[in-house]
Amino acid sequence: MKNLMLSLIALCLALTAGAQTADTTSAEGYRFTDTKIIPTTAVKDQSRSGTCWCFSTLSFLESEILRAGGPAMHLSEMWIVRHSFMDKAEKYVRMHGTINFAEGGASHDVTEGIKAHGIVPFEVYPGLNYGTEKPDFHELSVVLKAYLDAVVKTGDKSGKALSTAWKRGFDAILDEYFGPLPETFTYEGKEYTPETFAAQLPIDLDNYIDISSFTHHPFYTQFIIEVPDNWMWGTVYNVPLDEMMQIIDHALEQGYTVSWGTDVSEKGFSRTKAIGIVPEADTESMSGTEAERWGKLTDKEKEAALYKFDKPGKERTITQQMRQTAFDNYETTDDHGMLIMGTATDQAGNRYYYKVQNSWNVLPPYDGFWYFSRPFVAYKTTSIMVNKQALPKEIARKLGLK
Repeated sequence: MKNLMLSLIALCLALTAGAQTADTTSAEGYRFTDTKIIPTTAVKDQSRSGTCWCFSTLSFLESEILRAGGPAMHLSEMWIVRHSFMDKAEKYVRMHGTINFAEGGASHDVTEGIKAHGIVPFEVYPGLNYGTEKPDFHELSVVLKAYLDAVVKTGDKSGKALSTAWKRGFDAILDEYFGPLPETFTYEGKEYTPETFAAQLPIDLDNYIDISSFTHHPFYTQFIIEVPDNWMWGTVYNVPLDEMMQIIDHALEQGYTVSWGTDVSEKGFSRTKAIGIVPEADTESMSGTEAERWGKLTDKEKEAALYKFDKPGKERTITQQMRQTAFDNYETTDDHGMLIMGTATDQAGNRYYYKVQNSWNVLPPYDGFWYFSRPFVAYKTTSIMVNKQALPKEIARKLGLK
């Protein structure tokens, strides 16, 4: 009896183990092995604010400070955001409210903002003067735009000159929400102004350039990228798609991170899996029966099959024209900024993933980091910011850069 019971228990355990193995294999998901990691500062949390452009670019500059041998530091995002709101407001009123006034921005807003206003550490200016521990703009953005729209409407309707008070009034609102701006501060035993603090950082802000790749402007020229958040009308260098990808790869190989502007509204972008892919049905490797079955699926069923994120599969080959069409049709929008800081392979040995630091807090499955396939980056990049020293020499020559 005892031997029979032991045999039955052993059989049950074997069946259970077999079932678990089969289940794991059928839904293996994505498993990544990092192949190149560039040091960065800690993952941040933009929380309820549309300021990814600032978080990602300051993380980029913080990694540049590390690369130059400087200390790890947390630069104040809200210092840049607050100044950006004021600069943006002046242009919005000057343009009679016909440009975009919102929370969004671009990488050059940060570098140009530091040039114009200096920078301070986060400890000096958290910019959270409205009762929360993290950024929350749900009220702030509405208040700011309503104020500016009232100024513009009144001026247009009256035909009179604007008052001398509107800028002071707007600045006072910013002071209440972000806190007054310090003229001097002490950091690690030394006294600084925002300008002198910026000047002592081991980076040269003139080294940072924006790159993109579109066919509606000539290659190897600069153009004002036509996205709503480019309120500053900043320019990007235009290169062919393969050279844009070469720039990213070369920068990472040389130990430089890349500030990345992209579109995360795609079905291939999974918030729960923390990956971004551009899947395509691999009909060539299907057997006749499988191909026939695939052909009978509805478009909805095919889409569900492609976006299960259950295991690595074939991805689309991205062309210059695909990028252009998606941009022209509003399928590619400038809706998020992150930091490319490494490369990785998947369990199938595919060597085409970029590891990316996000600003959505330290969350699973990768503690605030994400993995994006090379096709996703090629397809959905709106622009990148890099240190011009990280450019391949031949591409730098074509752009007239030294």
